[in-house]
Amino acid sequence: MMFFTLLLEVIWILAAVRGHHWTYEGPHGQHHWAASYPECGSSVQSPINIQTDSVTFDPELPPVQPHGYEQPGPKPLDLLNNGHTVQLSLPPTLYLEGLPQKYVAAQLHLHWGQKGSPGGSEHQINSQATAAELHIVHYDSDSYHSLSEAAPRPQGLAVLGILIEVGEAENPAYEHILSHLHKIRYKGQNTSVPPFNVKALLPPLLAQFFRYNGSLTTPPCYQSVLWTVFSQRAQISMGQLEKLQGTLFSTEKEPSTLLVQNYRVPQALNQRTVLASFIQAESMYTTGEKLSIGAGILASCLCLLLAVYFIARKIRTLVTSMDHFPHPGRRCCEIRRMWFSPQHEPRRHRLPLGHHGCLPLTPIRELLEWGAGTGQKRL
Repeated sequence: MMFFTLLLEVIWILAAVRGHHWTYEGPHGQHHWAASYPECGSSVQSPINIQTDSVTFDPELPPVQPHGYEQPGPKPLDLLNNGHTVQLSLPPTLYLEGLPQKYVAAQLHLHWGQKGSPGGSEHQINSQATAAELHIVHYDSDSYHSLSEAAPRPQGLAVLGILIEVGEAENPAYEHILSHLHKIRYKGQNTSVPPFNVKALLPPLLAQFFRYNGSLTTPPCYQSVLWTVFSQRAQISMGQLEKLQGTLFSTEKEPSTLLVQNYRVPQALNQRTVLASFIQAESMYTTGEKLSIGAGILASCLCLLLAVYFIARKIRTLVTSMDHFPHPGRRCCEIRRMWFSPQHEPRRHRLPLGHHGCLPLTPIRELLEWGAGTGQKRL
């Protein structure tokens, strides 16, 4: 068992060494990763585009429960520019509950875009990317002794994905990281960061999330990650985002290459199921159901319009025929009506005539008003 563990450690180190040769763009970019790292071309890859009308609501998903995040201990935390991202090491006193096993924190890192370009996050929700994304990486401590041992194993890792958008105010939690970036501008540089409340990096609402099986988003792309992507976003200011986009370099000294666009594009879902811990109001119906409901409403409106049209046409025909009904033996359109007084004595009244000695074009309303004004009832 010890030999096997050491072998996994060696494989992880070799993968890390080889990893110095991969990039996000160019001849060693993400579209060529599978040539050197075959698992990057497999069918259970991350990130993904989460379509909320296709997720499966699971009411039995327990909430994610971070422990020790508020107080990561007295020791400083190591902040590193590894040439691909900024990475903060985390102590094993931070762990997660609410998952199949106990997962202990190992590190967190960020992904972002570049100035003047939309996007930067790896995961998307309904094809919408955000400015950046935070990943907090954990490993199954019940089954494995280290991150490197757990990384190649099924569900050996659990990663929290937090989408980050630009807000109006500066986020003090993220400033614990961003304020030290100028000390690690070049690849391989590291510095110490005083311990801080890591939980403050998370969105306030932890109960709403998406869950799926995926992979590391960088080589060697091990398909061993149980992903939790929160629905609610964290926010940083525009100044903080620009600091992230314009401070670090992916190279050692000169010539310097700015570290930007360090995100992988969404991968195919390939029949995987994405679970949701909540029901979104706009996602209570599938796309097909929404189309059916819309078609039904449209058909109902059309039927109503047709009914109104034919009723109006019928009324117009009746009014026109009344306006030109001739009284026998007279030139004008004199119309007589029989009315009864309260004493039931019959009386006859001649209705007022129109401009040419005929009943006006609006006889119905005038007949009703004229008859009601006499205080008599029509039989």
